[in-house]
Amino acid sequence: MTTVPKAAPNLPIGKIKTFGKQGPYYEITGIGHQGEDGEWMIPIRVVESGEELNYRYSRLALDPDAS
Repeated sequence: MTTVPKAAPNLPIGKIKTFGKQGPYYEITGIGHQGEDGEWMIPIRVVESGEELNYRYSRLALDPDAS
């Protein structure tokens, strides 16, 4: 289980990761904000579609770096 940080997580903006082992690439685009449930929501951009969304830190932390 991933621990959710209480302070803003130190994330490398511009880093490319994948959703799971073989999912699409996404780029971390900002620092994010803490949601009402205490979870950090990190802004990302899906490389293939250009879609921008907020992604839970607890999931992002488990995703591998793109190779």
